[in-house]
Order: sequence, then structure tokens, then C-alpha cells
Amino acid sequence: MKLLRQLISQVDRQWQLALGKTPKQSLSGFFRQSPQSAKNYSHVLKLLAAKDSSGIASVVSRTAVQRISIRRRCQRKQGVNPQITFALAVVSLTVVFGQRFYDQPELQVDTQSPQTFVAPRTVTVEDTQATEAKQQAARTGALPIFMLDQEANQTSTKKLEGFFIEGDELRRQLGTFPFVPTHVLSTTAQEYIRQAEASEWQPFWQLYQQADVPAAETAPADAQAQLSKAQRDRLSSAVQQQALRELLAYRQWSTASEVEILEVTIERERKNYQQVVAELQSQARLNPEFPFTEDFLQLSEADWRSLQRSVRLVGQRMLSQGIMQGLPDDLLRQSVQMQLQGSVPVALEPVATEILMASLSPNLIEDPERTRLQAEQTVQAVKPETVSISASEVIVSEGEKITQADFVLLDHFQFSRRRFNWLGLVGFGIFVSGGVSVFLLVEQFSSPGLRRRDYGLIVLFSLGTAGLIAAGFPAASLPAVGLLVGSFYGAALGGTVVSLLAIMLPIGAGLSSISLAASAAGALVGALVAARLRSREELALLGGVVGLTQGLIYLVLTLMLSPVSSAVWINILSASGLQALYGVAWSVVAIGLSPYLEHLFDLVTPIRLAELANPNRPLLKRLASNAPGTFQHTLFVSSLAEAAARALGCNVELVRAGTLYHDIGKMHDPEGFIENQMGGVNKHDEIDDPWQSADIIKKHVTKGIEMARKHRLPKAIQAFIPEHQGTMLISYFYHQAKEQAQTNPAIELREADFSYDGPIPQSPETGLVMLADSCEAALRSLKEATPEEALSMVNKILRARWRDGQLSDSCLSRENMDVIADIFVRVWQQYNHKRIAYPKAALP
Repeated sequence: MKLLRQLISQVDRQWQLALGKTPKQSLSGFFRQSPQSAKNYSHVLKLLAAKDSSGIASVVSRTAVQRISIRRRCQRKQGVNPQITFALAVVSLTVVFGQRFYDQPELQVDTQSPQTFVAPRTVTVEDTQATEAKQQAARTGALPIFMLDQEANQTSTKKLEGFFIEGDELRRQLGTFPFVPTHVLSTTAQEYIRQAEASEWQPFWQLYQQADVPAAETAPADAQAQLSKAQRDRLSSAVQQQALRELLAYRQWSTASEVEILEVTIERERKNYQQVVAELQSQARLNPEFPFTEDFLQLSEADWRSLQRSVRLVGQRMLSQGIMQGLPDDLLRQSVQMQLQGSVPVALEPVATEILMASLSPNLIEDPERTRLQAEQTVQAVKPETVSISASEVIVSEGEKITQADFVLLDHFQFSRRRFNWLGLVGFGIFVSGGVSVFLLVEQFSSPGLRRRDYGLIVLFSLGTAGLIAAGFPAASLPAVGLLVGSFYGAALGGTVVSLLAIMLPIGAGLSSISLAASAAGALVGALVAARLRSREELALLGGVVGLTQGLIYLVLTLMLSPVSSAVWINILSASGLQALYGVAWSVVAIGLSPYLEHLFDLVTPIRLAELANPNRPLLKRLASNAPGTFQHTLFVSSLAEAAARALGCNVELVRAGTLYHDIGKMHDPEGFIENQMGGVNKHDEIDDPWQSADIIKKHVTKGIEMARKHRLPKAIQAFIPEHQGTMLISYFYHQAKEQAQTNPAIELREADFSYDGPIPQSPETGLVMLADSCEAALRSLKEATPEEALSMVNKILRARWRDGQLSDSCLSRENMDVIADIFVRVWQQYNHKRIAYPKAALP
């Protein structure tokens, strides 16, 4: 090995001298990447000896071409030459989508007439296009019919009665008024005393207490005359003077105990009043609709009861008349005030208005049935739009612009020159070719290797969409196409197909509607998200999102392009809801068709692979039951191959499912494989015939293929069964047979009897499973080995597979081997992690 490394190093130095520069990669490393290049190595050594740099470059170039051809050959095995498919797709799509070119009039609306056309006879022709436009306008503009919402009425009535109960409670807390007989203090004086502010009350009360009141028998005619002029000036209003005069008069003519009772009553009433006012303010802060203010406390009990009766009557009257949704508060307040006029005293109107404003709420809702009937009656009442003309009358003169009415007459008299528009169809075919080219370009970069049946399925989806529209189906099937193509072939292809269909349908079929745009938007959402999903349940939920998107986009576009009044929004919302149902319905169709299409076209979608990898599948349950050792072997191989596939960017789901099924053929004779012998007698020791033992081992491939076909596994999964063994030699029994042949010359030894039939791995995924399967037993046997020792052993196995040519068609490169080896050792470390040794005392 040391001598070989020295030779390789010398070759590298000679190569650099021959080329006159330092290459990006050593020559020896370059040739080690491909076993097919080994035959060129000796040639290079001879060229180096002659210092033929041009010859070296030629060999290097030829070797690079060989490496590139391996990758291209791998892609060709996966895909097909799309030339024939391209032509068929363009022709079929052009024929089906180009419906408008088959019977297209040469004369069009808003074009100049090439000659003067005269009506040959008197006719009256219906303008169906104008009639449909009028019917659509009538349907959209139909006013809704409303009905009373009894639940809203009950809510308003309950809220009104609740306010009355709160008002009664507040008045109960406030106490009766007047709080003393009116011959003691007048109503005016009591109102002032109860509601005076503290800043005003304190000086007033001091004046009262400081006043010198003479005895009753010597009192002058006016008790206030006992106050000084300065004290009288401190009373700012006549109400204060009146209240003070009455208090002093009562103090003069009453006993001390009676005066004391009055003063205590005043303090209590003032305290109650302030507490109730604070409660009002607190309720107003917590509930903006709270209708009561301090003015409400000034009502007498009779006024309060009268107010309740009047407000109830006005409220019931307004609810019976109906309150429209969206009615501005200022208009509602004006209506309440008008209803209250004459029903309550003017002084009580503000309180009554606030109570009703806080209680009443809109109670008119649309009656959908009556609205629909009215809309249908309105549409039926629309008279057909007709165009009349008399015989010999000029329809349109030469050079004049053709109007819609002129075109109706020209088309009726067959003057519109309808014909097969070859040029238009050819132009549309060129446009379709561009669209198909865009699809193929996207496919080349996102999902290379589509089969002919895949192209056919996508074309079938496209033709079905156009066919349904031509048949007059009310909703485009774009959501179903988006979900299916996105789920089968990825987001990029799904979005491309939906976008191209949304562009081609208006051009080829003459469609141009908001519903088509909404359908395309929902389909794009489905196509972009479907590829990420891993279960039918998630796909069903996505169908709801597609429908919601379609309905929402329809609503937005309708409001943007066809503004309507709020009175007819219910019709627009109904149409949007119908679009949402269309989106959901097509999603349901897509979900229902997907399993059948997957089996019919042999598709391996992420969802199908996830379902196949379910350990509860019958075949996997049989494997776990009949060959438990093989099943455990499969799980470890799956862990190794999945980790490597994830690191290299391969199809992880395909690797997982393919690995689980790659050894199902061992169920034909589980005891013939050591992992299922559970430490028992080795069956092959009893057979003692390496040819028969090799045949048993090889049969697990043929039997596995039979089982896979019987259970209708996809061909991509079936490929893992033979390709994970390739054409490898069953070396153990081959060496046994070789020893027997050495002792018995009559025995004919052929490697073919001890080699698998192949083929070798045809994809990176099956190549990874071959490598993982080869390394699994060796890694399991390592218990106390270091990671470096494990890596050395894995590299040895990988180099053996590489030198044997087993990976030459798998698209795996030599650089990938280093990554795969590191990943395998890392997974082995995760499986082989150490555990803490518990002391015996800690064990149960």
C-alpha cells in the first residue's frame, strides 16, 4: 500500500509538470471516481513517460465524458425521449382547446364592415348575448326581501327590561324622594341639599351652623335677616338662599331633637346620593351602552313609572317596524326621538332616548327563500332583447363599425362569414407549443425522468378540463387538476400546468370570466401545497382550503370589477359560496380518483409511499410475524439508507418504502437465513450442499418479486428487490463449492451459479439500499469498536461494491461514497450508544 501511494503521488506530480499548472483535482483521484476509467490509467502512465500533455488531456476528457454519460444514461432509464410525446401533446391540446377557431366569424363586433349588407327579408332576431347580460344584471341587482328576526327582538326586549331592573335597583339604593315632608323643606330645597357638590356644600353648611337663630317668640319676620350682609353675599344662587332660609326657619321653630334628626337625615341622603352617583359612573365606564346618567336620579317615582310604560310601547313599535342592519346611529337616534314625541314629556325625552338607544338592535334579516323567488321572477320577467329589420333595409354600410345588433343580424343572415380559421388554429398551436416547452423546461429542472405514461396522464387532465367546459359544465375542473398534478409530480409541475391551462382556456375556448380566475387561484393553492402532504386526511383538509380560496377570490374580483350596492351583497355572497362549493367538490373528486390513478399509472406519490410504509400493511405484518429477524434487519437497513438518502437529496420516502419490502422474499424459507435462526441449528449445515444453499439464498429475490406483483406493489418498489443484490457473488457458498472442486476435479464450478441475476442498481435509491444492506451485518457485529474502526470497515465494503461495478448505473459518484460512509457510521453510533450499568441494588 505504501508503494502504491508513492506511485500515485509521483503520477500526480508528473501530471502537473506535463500540464504546466496545478489542476483542481489530482489525476489519481480523478480516475478513482469511476471504475470504467481504470482501463485508461495505464495509458496515462505511458503518456506521462512521453510527457505528452495533449494526449493526457484527451484521455482525461474521454474519462469525463464517460462519467457524464453514466448520469445521462441513468436519467434516460428513468425518463423517455419526449419528441413524440411533445408532438402528440401539442396536436391534442390544440385540437381540443382551439374550439373557437372551428366556426369563427370573420366579421367581428367593433370592426369595420368590408361592404354594405342589406337585409334580404324582414325578421326579428333575439340577441341572446344581450338578453343573458340583462338577465345577469337583473339577477345581481335583485333587492333582497327581509323578515323580522324574533331572536333579535327577544334580545332587545330582554335588554330593555334589564335596564329597567337596574334603574329600579339604583332608585331603591337612593331611597324615596322627597326624603322629608315638603312642609319641612320644599322639593327644590331638598334637591339642592341632596345633589350639591362637596365644594359648594361645605361653605353652605358652615353658614347654616354659624347662623344666630333667635327664639321662636322673639324671631323677626325673616329669619335670614339675622345673617350679616357678608354672609348673605356668600350665597351664590337663589336656590341656596331658599334652602338656607328654610333650614334656619325649621331650626327656629323646632326642638333640638327634631333639628338633630333632620341634620342626620340630610347627611344620610347626601351620602346615599353620592354612592349612587359613583355607581352610575362605574357602570358607565364598564358598559358604554349603560343609559342612565345623573339626570335619571332627579325623576320622581311617578315620572319613572310613566317613563317605563312609554318606552316599552315605543320600543315594541320600532321593533315591529324593523331596524335595518348597518343603520347609522345618528339616523337611529332621530327615529327614536320622533317616536318619543308626544309619548313622553319633553323633560323625560333625553332619558328615554338613551334607554332605547342602548336597548334596540337591528332585527331585519334576509329571507333567502323569498329573495330567491323574487330574483327568479325578476329574471323571468326580463324580456328577450331583439333586433328587428325590414327587407331591403341596410344592416351596416361599408366602412361603418359593426355593433352588437348589426352582428346579430349579419350572423342570422349568414353574412358573418363563419369558417374554419386555419391561421388562428396554427397560431394557437404555436402558442400551445410554447406552453408545452415551458412545461418540459420546468420538468427538466424540477422532476426529471417522467415516463411516457406520466406525460399522457397530464395531457389527459388538460383535455378533460377543456372537454368539460365545452360540454357546458358550470365549473372548471382546475382545482382537481392542481391537486392531482401537484400531489403526483410536485409543486413546480402542478403550478405550471394550472397556470398554462388558465392562460390557454380563455384564448382557445373564448372563456373570460371571474369564475375561471377564482378556480385557477384555488387550483394554484392546491398544486403548491399538495406535494408537501403525506396523508389523504391532510389532502382532504387542503380541499377545504382550496374551496375557501376559490370563493374568496371570486368575491374580491366581483367587488373589484362589478361594484354593487350593499343591498345586493347577499347575491354576491351566495355566488361566492357556490364557487367555494365547486372548489371543495372538485377536491373531493381528486381525492377519490387519486388511489385509482396511482394504481393505473403506477405512480409513487409521497402519500402512497407513506401508506406503503405503514407497518400494519398485510405484507409487512406477515414479514414481522414469519421472519422477525429479517424484519429487524430491514428496520436497521432502512435507518441507514434513509439517513444517506436525506444527506444526498434522494427520495427519502421511496427509500423507506423500498427498504421495508426489499427482503420480503425471505418469507419463502425464513430459516434459510441466519437472522431468523435465533441461535438454532443452521439449516445449511444439514444440507451440506453449497449449490442448493445458494439456490435457497437466490430464491429470496425471485420469490420477493412474485409477492410484490401479487400484492400490486409499484414497480419502483419492486425494483428494490432484485437491485439491492445486483449481480453480487454469494461468496460464502462459492468458497465452499470452490474447496469441494479442488478436491474433486469432476465438479464444474461456475460463478453464475453463485451470483444473483441482477440487474445492478438503476437508481441512487436502490444503490443506497444495496450499500446499507451490505454494511448492516458488519455494523451489527461491532460492539466495542471505535468509530474509526467502523468507518474503515464500511469504506472497505463500499470500495468492494464500487470496484465490482455494482454502482456503475446508479448515478452515485465516488465522492458520494465518503458521505455515505460517514452517515452509516453516525447511524451505527446512534444504535450502538452506551448505557449506564445499574448496580444490582438498584435493579427491581
